[in-house]
Order: sequence, then C-alpha cells, then structure tokens
Amino acid sequence: MATDAPDESAPAATGRGQQVLDVLHKAIDMQSPLVRKNIARARQRNPDATPAEVVRTLERMYVSALTGTGAAVGGAAAAPGIGTGVALALSAGEALSSLELSALFALSIAEVHGVPIDELERRRTIVLGIMLGGSGSATITKVAERTGQHWARQIVAKVPVATLKQINGVLGRHFITKYGAKQGIIVLGRVAPFGIGAVIGGGANAALAALAVRAGRRAFGPPPESWPRSTEEPGAWRGTAVR
Repeated sequence: MATDAPDESAPAATGRGQQVLDVLHKAIDMQSPLVRKNIARARQRNPDATPAEVVRTLERMYVSALTGTGAAVGGAAAAPGIGTGVALALSAGEALSSLELSALFALSIAEVHGVPIDELERRRTIVLGIMLGGSGSATITKVAERTGQHWARQIVAKVPVATLKQINGVLGRHFITKYGAKQGIIVLGRVAPFGIGAVIGGGANAALAALAVRAGRRAFGPPPESWPRSTEEPGAWRGTAVR
C-alpha cells in the first residue's frame, strides 16, 4: 500500500475505470446485509469471545478465504485444456470475489467497533479507505480537514454525509488507479503455466489481505473491551439497520 499524499486533481473515473468502481460498489451492497452473519460465524466456536478475539478471528477468516480464492484460480488456469482466455475469465470472476470478501471484512470490523454502517457513503468510505491503506487514510484526513489516529472511529463515524461524498470521490479515483494496477499484475501471474499461477495467485492475495488487515487495525484502533449492554450482540445498542 502506498503512503503518498492524495491527489485531488486526479481526473474523474471514466470507461473501464468506472466499471471497476461500479463493481466495488456492487460488492459493498451485496455484502452489507451479511455483516452480522459473518460476525456470528466468527463467534460460533466461542460464543463468549471478546470483541478483540472476534476481530482476530475475522482477520484469519479473511486472509484464509482470499488466499484460497487466488490459489484456486491459479491452479485451475494451469490445468490441461484450459486456454488463456478461459484463465483470464476465471481471474476476472475471482477479482469480484476478492472485492466482496474485502468489503465484508471491512464492514464486519466496523460493526464490532460500533462504527455506524447504516449510511451508504459511510460504508463506501470504510471499505475504500481500508483497501487503499496509507493513501486512503491520508485522503480521508485531508478532505475532512481533521487529524488524529484511527480515522474510521474519529472521522467516518462523525463527519456529515456531504463530506463523506467528497472523500469518496477522491478515494474512488485512487482505487481505480492503484487497485486496478495491482489486480492486472496478479491476473497475468495467475495464468502462468506449470502450477506457478497457483503460487502467484495465492501468495499475492495473501499479501493483499495482510495489508488490508494492517490497514483495518490502524483505521479502528483497539477493539472494545466488551460487548455493549447485556445482549452482547454487535450493533444491537445502535439499532443498526444496514440497507
């Protein structure tokens, strides 16, 4: 993840770039209703798990799932009879899956931390900011004209929606440039012959997942020490209605 300062003069998303951003927005919409189910799954083996333990489980689930999808596509691309065109089509489908997994991870972490995700723009800021890492946090603090640690708690949960729309406009352009370039390299690597694609696909996705995990920790800071009230149900104290 780059840490360079955001460039607000970047051109608006058009053509292929806008399609990539639209895919991300679709992924966010599709995964938002699944947030609480994902948290429940993380608590399944240990219903008494603390928020910190649940966050660690969510991180492991995310890294494992993303690594697995990359390796599976790379392995399929190397199978006899699979042409380059089919392999590229498989990689395109995996790119959507990776965006869905990343959106679900980011929003699940936000829910555990008690950061509101009922507004569409807040969800987009959280997902884009985490996927962009250092450059995402720099953009958010600059456009919001606020400083401080843990931007997801200190900024996203507090600034007006109008400000979030401005932030998301800049984040979207950076996402198209940086995520698109990374995925292009990974897709080409996955179609390498003799099983090399499986190694590249799995390893690259594992690296991307690890970066997102670190970005999430910086964005939210330490998890709450306990669940709210006696319900111990994430989101219950807010009456969150994810739309």
